[in-house]
Amino acid sequence: MWPRLVASKLLRKTLGSNNFVADFPGNTYSFLELPTLDLEPVPSPKIVLTGHHDTQKFKVFVSTWNVGGVAPTEDLNIDDLLDTCNTSCDIYVLGFQEVVPLRAKNVLGSDKKKISMKWNSLIRRTLNKKSHNQYYNNDNLSDKQRNSFRAIKGNKSNIESSMIQQEFRCLISKQMVGILISVWVRSDLHPFFRNPNVSCVGCGIMGCLGNKGSVSVRFQFHETSFCFVCSHLASGGREGDEKIRNSNAAEILSRTSFPTAMGPSLDLPKKILDHDRVVLLGDLNYRISLPERETRLLVNRKDWNTLLENDQLRMELMDGEAFEAWHEGTINFAPTYKYIPRSGEYYGCGHLGTKSKKNRAPAWCDRIIWTGEGFKQLLYTRSETPLSDHRPVKAMFSTEVKVSRLRYQSFCLSERFGRRTTTTLDFHSDDEYSSHSGRLSFHVKNKMTP
Repeated sequence: MWPRLVASKLLRKTLGSNNFVADFPGNTYSFLELPTLDLEPVPSPKIVLTGHHDTQKFKVFVSTWNVGGVAPTEDLNIDDLLDTCNTSCDIYVLGFQEVVPLRAKNVLGSDKKKISMKWNSLIRRTLNKKSHNQYYNNDNLSDKQRNSFRAIKGNKSNIESSMIQQEFRCLISKQMVGILISVWVRSDLHPFFRNPNVSCVGCGIMGCLGNKGSVSVRFQFHETSFCFVCSHLASGGREGDEKIRNSNAAEILSRTSFPTAMGPSLDLPKKILDHDRVVLLGDLNYRISLPERETRLLVNRKDWNTLLENDQLRMELMDGEAFEAWHEGTINFAPTYKYIPRSGEYYGCGHLGTKSKKNRAPAWCDRIIWTGEGFKQLLYTRSETPLSDHRPVKAMFSTEVKVSRLRYQSFCLSERFGRRTTTTLDFHSDDEYSSHSGRLSFHVKNKMTP
């Protein structure tokens, strides 16, 4: 029975590079196909690249969270995780593990798409909270637009789906069993994101099922390629289990593959490490190689340095072969695993604790590491949302992006002159995020051609 079930699962599951959902047209699946307001459509000009390149800086937010099979409620607050009130980034990448319980029917059955829709709706609402409020309070709205907004607002299933002046929209969202990755970008930057693809690798049961493994997404932003790998590696706190995790990571790097040719002259990176900027995020499950009693005493003392000297992933980053040339920011926060769900108590400690035969000592299971030039980490910390037995981890980067000078060409004839208008946009961005927003600005030059 097992070979038949596995074969059925693998053959039925399409892992194609275009099998993902997004807000924008042109993908295999449209993320949302619900009514929108009567707003002016966004034009789709032709982009012509020139030979001149500049380097611009953008801000990228990355987070990982093992939610322990707990579905999000409508009132779940993730403001602390995204922190959009204080900081706004250009790209948001959110990775989740165990969005569904890792039971046999979920591993072997069809993916539960409704749960990914719930998480994406929550992300959309949080990222665009300011945009919705600003739109509704706009005095320039017509009665028709305001009435349409009220009609949508009255239906909670549609409010997150509406395109009401949304500052952020979904570029890619892909789920494999319990692993979910969701990428959101500023709407005004979307024309500069090209060739989005996904690749899924299962390395769980029988070495191929998706209870463990990775979902990788890649895209080109301007002239720089990005790859984000959301992973859930093998669990276990026994001696030697870290070698299984190393093997999982090596399989993900070797088996993940993207299409290389999207056009007659376009050669894209095929493997994860071929991309310019690579981020690995997820429940990597690396533990602390110390006796449990000693680990708990050091956690109580907040002696992070001693614990990190014995952290399995840190040892791999410094001396191992599994993550050669990878980097991680400074950890100055408490271990993110294992908590009693919906509490601030570690498993096995305090009056709420329950001792188990399994080793569940605290550990930094949830990590974000990166490789490639042009990354500067601005933030690496954890969030305190007590939904599951893990705490979310988040990072913020400033990244350099190679930008071509662009010329937008509109092929519509001018009604007045009967000529084609060519618009040239010279792009600039702020260099210092401490005093500026880091957003692109541009100068428009029009000329008429016969």
